[in-house]
Amino acid sequence: MKLSDAIIKALPTPASGNKITYDDDVKGFGVRVTAAGARAFILNYRTKSGLERRYTIGSSTDWKYTAAREEAKNLKKQIDVGSDPMGQVAASREAKTVADLCDRFEKDHLTKKRDSTARDYKALIKNHVLPALKNKKVVEVEFTDIDNLHRKISKTAPYLANRTVAVLSKMFGLAIKWRWRIDNPAKGIERNDEQKRHRYLSPAELLKLTEALTTLEDQQAANIFRLLLLTGARRGEVQAAKWDQFDLTAGVWTKPGATTKQKTMHRVPLSAPARLLLTELREKAKDDAVYVFPGRGADHRVEIKGEWREVCLAAGIVTAETVGEKIVLKPSARIHDLRHTYASVLASAGLSLPIIGALLGHSQPATTARYSHLMDDPLRQATERAGSIVMAKDKGAEVMPLKGGA
Repeated sequence: MKLSDAIIKALPTPASGNKITYDDDVKGFGVRVTAAGARAFILNYRTKSGLERRYTIGSSTDWKYTAAREEAKNLKKQIDVGSDPMGQVAASREAKTVADLCDRFEKDHLTKKRDSTARDYKALIKNHVLPALKNKKVVEVEFTDIDNLHRKISKTAPYLANRTVAVLSKMFGLAIKWRWRIDNPAKGIERNDEQKRHRYLSPAELLKLTEALTTLEDQQAANIFRLLLLTGARRGEVQAAKWDQFDLTAGVWTKPGATTKQKTMHRVPLSAPARLLLTELREKAKDDAVYVFPGRGADHRVEIKGEWREVCLAAGIVTAETVGEKIVLKPSARIHDLRHTYASVLASAGLSLPIIGALLGHSQPATTARYSHLMDDPLRQATERAGSIVMAKDKGAEVMPLKGGA
């Protein structure tokens, strides 16, 4: 029949299920009336591949007949050139969300990363990415969504904001690889300026720290800090160290590629104090011990931040921060700064940058170059010594001219 708003309103309700009354004007266009009395405009059509579809345009309370009929005509034009409105709706319902992307990122990508890296990334995703974007479709995330998140985090944690964008950029890069979208909305975000940290413990701080370690109640944590100082290794390498990596007779630590940042085996000699510390730990360990620093269950020790704060407070390696109306003391050095301190000791002793880089496991000379300025002191002492010899004023000393008349 020829439909109208009045006719649609007067259509009887079926006893059960639903009944469709089609319009004479547009083929496939009609009104569906349910047993509950709901009325909605629909369009039946066939796709280019021959599939029969039924698309719901909308409720008769939201659409007038004339507007719904025009929408049906427009949809039929799109269908004639290959469009599939119902297929697009189904695809949208099945489209992956950012929560799905985070889940696959953790399962397929973070499992290949070091434990500490995976732990940090998961915390970042849980605390910042998911609360802001989890319900958004991956294909719907825009540059402005990520830029706004970056700006929000930047107000309190500028460096963390940069890390968040970096993680999102990697996630959407993988989304392209997985064919979940065709571009990366995290590209082009203007990052916050970052100043590289160059924090080393002074000789006085180092002495206070070693004294504080002797009084720390948790001596396992104290020994982790000692081994970090004696080897310059990364925190994750020390905490995950296994006894089969050490040859205490030869004094060598062979770190497997799976535990190093460069993913390559790193073989380093151990100093006498480091060998002594490990020997004492080995004597106290169980015969079947796997980890040098075992944790609960079958895993290694993980959390030592509380112990680091305790030892820094005892050693006076602190900075004062105002929190509300209170002044709070916090460590002025990070655990990672023990690695910097080890490197600074080597540089100040006059060792070459290639030697320092080899001991630290650096793959790029530029990474070790940050310690080059620390070599100035021993070099200055050496040149001063040479100057004092050449220009000696002591009685009986004679300055001899260099050959060549210079």
